[in-house]
Formats: sequence, structure tokens, C-alpha cells
Amino acid sequence: MGGISKVTLPLQVAAICYRWRGTSVEFLLVNTNGGGKWTFPKGAPQPRLSHSQSAEREALEEAGASGIIEPRHFRLYLHSKGVFWQRSGVQEYVVKAFLMEVRHLQPPDEAMRHPTWFGSEAARQMLAKGREVRYAAELQAVIDHALESIRAARILASRHAQGAGRATL
Repeated sequence: MGGISKVTLPLQVAAICYRWRGTSVEFLLVNTNGGGKWTFPKGAPQPRLSHSQSAEREALEEAGASGIIEPRHFRLYLHSKGVFWQRSGVQEYVVKAFLMEVRHLQPPDEAMRHPTWFGSEAARQMLAKGREVRYAAELQAVIDHALESIRAARILASRHAQGAGRATL
């Protein structure tokens, strides 16, 4: 066996919930369990559900959001829970991030989550608040990559629609 193997981090899945507002994208964030920070709806993968279905369930439970979730993750990021001065310490997770275009909102199952829409720059700022620099940067990179993926998909869809229109002429 090679020396490459390190401690495997536990896996979580996240729904990166977004909507279009005119030409800009907004992201739906929720309060963490403690309520002091903002995050994406996320949790452990559920048995008998795919990772994207698990992320979709988290979006519904924590944010009351439903919509169209991508079947494949677009980003992996490192996340931490806890603080080093508590006995349990800091636990790191690898999180698979799935894009989900929100089509419907209802009150979330979990109280105290306060789902709130933020523009992309405000979302970057809210995700960084109260976090160590490295974890803040991980979350901000998720927003940046999400914007790239969302905009690329929209351009592709509009080109496809234009091509389909020409084909029928």
C-alpha cells in the first residue's frame, strides 16, 4: 500500500439553491443550526437516495425550496463544524455541491433556518462572516463556480433555442 491514503473525511451533500432575477442570480442561504452563520442547505447523504436526491431533500427540509436539481455535483468543497476550543473540536467534511434552480418556496421543516435570498456578492459576504479564512474562501469559491456554471448553461440553452428555431424555418 502506498503512503497516499490519508484520513477519509465524512461526506455531506449541499443544494446550491438559486434563482434568476432579471439578468442577475440570487442564492438562497439558511442559518446554521446554531443560528450564527449562513450556509447552503446540506447534510449527510441518505440511504436509498442518490447524492443529488439527498441534496434536494436537504433544500426542502432546511430552506423549504423545491425545483430542478442537477444530477451531478459541480464542485467539491471543504467545510468545518464546531470550534477548536470545544471538547468535540472541529470536524471537517467534504461537501458535494449540486446546483438547484428553485421553482417553489414553502416554510421549511426545520425552524430557525430563516431561508433568505442574497445577490451573489452579498452571498459571498454572508458565507464568510464568522468563518476562518480558508473555509470562507471555500464557500466563496462555490458561489463563483456556481455563477460560471449557471451562466454557461443559460448561454447554451439560448443557443440551443436559436438553433431549434432556425431548424423549423
